[in-house]
Amino acid sequence: MDFTVKGTFKAGLKWEHFSKKVTSQNKKNAIEKTYSLIGSEHGLERRLVRIEGAEEVKA
Repeated sequence: MDFTVKGTFKAGLKWEHFSKKVTSQNKKNAIEKTYSLIGSEHGLERRLVRIEGAEEVKA
């Protein structure tokens, strides 16, 4: 299943919005995967990433 996960992350002094499409078995795993991807791409800890929501994308 594909999910669209939206949220914000800390970029310098401000918070940047993001929307990421991930493939996962369920909503919980999609959120965990997003924490991992955003953290590794931007060198951030989990506390600097805020997830606002995740929705399943219908094919």
